[in-house]
Amino acid sequence: MSQDKIIFSDKINEYVEQKVNFKMTFSKQRHQNKEVLKAFLKTVVIKNKLQYSVTYRYQRKDQVKNYERIQLPELLDNLMGNMFFNAVLFSENEEYTLLQSKKGKSTLISKVNPVPVKTDTSHDNIKYRFIPESSPWLQDLGLASKEGKIFDKAQDKYRQINKYVEIVDGLLKDIPEESMLTIADMGSGKGYLTFALYHYLTNTRKLFCKVTGYDVREDIIGLCYNVAAKYGFVGLTFQQKDIDQVDTSDADVVIALHACDIATDMAIAKGIQGQAKYIIVAPCCHKQIRNAMQHNNLLSPILKHGILEERQAEIVTDGIRSLIMEANGYQTKVFEFISTEHTPKNLMITGKKSIPDATALSKVQEIKAFFGIEYHYLEKLLESAEVK
Repeated sequence: MSQDKIIFSDKINEYVEQKVNFKMTFSKQRHQNKEVLKAFLKTVVIKNKLQYSVTYRYQRKDQVKNYERIQLPELLDNLMGNMFFNAVLFSENEEYTLLQSKKGKSTLISKVNPVPVKTDTSHDNIKYRFIPESSPWLQDLGLASKEGKIFDKAQDKYRQINKYVEIVDGLLKDIPEESMLTIADMGSGKGYLTFALYHYLTNTRKLFCKVTGYDVREDIIGLCYNVAAKYGFVGLTFQQKDIDQVDTSDADVVIALHACDIATDMAIAKGIQGQAKYIIVAPCCHKQIRNAMQHNNLLSPILKHGILEERQAEIVTDGIRSLIMEANGYQTKVFEFISTEHTPKNLMITGKKSIPDATALSKVQEIKAFFGIEYHYLEKLLESAEVK
């Protein structure tokens, strides 16, 4: 057994011995495991006795089994040794990720959660959903059946929808009921998240919203427009436009989720230029900085590996984006949007209108010099707007 796996197993044993509440997720199927897509373990209290409940996720169903403490070692050996390569261990204050390769190599990543994560031990826990799965528009968008049940293949998307609404709800928490809010959603695609946000803000938060989804695909725009009309969503509309064609002068919130490469910069620039109160982006692809990096520094010996250079480029790209936003008067946060078990495109940057940081641009210049970058595309967009 590798040292990483020993440390990971010891941490589980420590939790078990101390009767700490914890959760685990298992993913990346091994070749001998053809049926179980993922597994989720959590501590539960059944008839005043601590047990371990595992949800096995199949293609078309979930199966739940409960285990005694004495069964746990054999169960975990099977889950991590025979069924899955990867496992994540969560407690209220810690998170450990064990990544295993087909060649037997392992990597352990640990982090401390600054905000305690609730680990509920109730057996029949009903999780609150910001968007009920019975919402009829979910059927029209192909996520739910006529009976109002989310399809198995759409479960990850449904979790993403609820997490997204939860994040935006927290960002907009200070906005009182019956306020007017104008939202521009760039690259809205099939509209899952656009519909969800409109649904929640108007029905639950009781805000008066004008939400416009923009996309270049005519068929997608037509579908979303018709679904919005079908359910009388008078404040929700869709337009066939590219990002550079969108007028954000009256937008309170500018959103771009999974816009590829410089399209994210275009959306951020639109938000800054329109003086939006909030900017929300989940970047996808980071080609511009990856191609522009001409580094010759102390990190170069490790950045010779393509995968490491790619990840460094992602960090630099989004780090500079947040600094440029701060320079233009936005208080930013960069965080994991949703677990990597659901989607690899899981980073989110949010900006709330605040006071400009006078030191931010000098930090950008230092970072660019360190990595041999001539310019960040977001800089170019904002500079060209000033020239005009």
